[in-house]
Amino acid sequence: MIYPRIIAHRCGGALAPENTLAGLRLAARLGCGGVEFDAMLAADGVPVLMHDETLERTTTDAGRTADMSSAQLARLDAGSRYHPAFAAEPVPTLDEALRLCAALGLWANVEIKPASGLEAETGQVVARHAASATGKILLSSFSSVALRAAADEAVQLPRAMLFEAIPADWRDRIMETGSRALHSSACALTTDALQAVRDAGLPLACYTVNRREDAGRLFAMGVSAVFTDRPDLWASAEM
Repeated sequence: MIYPRIIAHRCGGALAPENTLAGLRLAARLGCGGVEFDAMLAADGVPVLMHDETLERTTTDAGRTADMSSAQLARLDAGSRYHPAFAAEPVPTLDEALRLCAALGLWANVEIKPASGLEAETGQVVARHAASATGKILLSSFSSVALRAAADEAVQLPRAMLFEAIPADWRDRIMETGSRALHSSACALTTDALQAVRDAGLPLACYTVNRREDAGRLFAMGVSAVFTDRPDLWASAEM
């Protein structure tokens, strides 16, 4: 599996409201080859771009994401908390985000982000929507249940298992979910764990790397890609 080396975290990193179409457009303008964003189910079963189970941190509203329909979420302001210049930026659906990624030529890592108790359903629905989209798409999740459901729905889509620190049983988790790559925290990565993953012939991508020198060190160690909040620190030719 081939990764872009520099992947904008949550659409545009720290340079735009997270998980928004504005972030995707900014990433493309900066020359990013790839983006990452989160997909959660709204009350009507439509996957939308949202990281948290609640709305307060990223929108001007309150409540649970899973209690609002996708139409209600689309009417929320997901930009003002970041900066008034992004006022009225909506919460997009996964379909909207994937269409824009395809139009902009962005490789997309869709992180399946289930609300509590909706792991299998979220994995299944996100995979179904992703399978109907065009472009280069990778599914990832911290949830083994979600990734197994995604594999059952769309086995052809590549998957990556997400960890904070790579656990001792990572090989079992990879086999269980049919994943073809690992994503882990750069802060928790050990040389031994990285070497074991490389020996297994699997790509490893690290989050969240916001300094060029840290990315350079990780690339020298054999990491395939980094997720960053600061894609502006790299020239487009490096992405």
